[in-house]
Amino acid sequence: MHIEYPPSKAISDIVRRIKGRTSRLLQQEYPELKKQYWGKHFWAIGYGAWSTGNITEEMVSEYLEHHRNPSNMDRDNFLLE
Repeated sequence: MHIEYPPSKAISDIVRRIKGRTSRLLQQEYPELKKQYWGKHFWAIGYGAWSTGNITEEMVSEYLEHHRNPSNMDRDNFLLE
């Protein structure tokens, strides 16, 4: 996921909100998930984030497109979405 946020916000708070809202929405849309994850964490604890110090938007987009390309599936362990 590629997002922009104001520097006054902590990335940990943004990720917490995204994970909370998506968990709630997915469990509302798919009731079987609510039964399966009731009282448990829907998402794994933690997150990964890049600083944009010397990384341009084009570099991030190119990285993400590389991982979306099916021809790269055999060389990578997972596909980023």
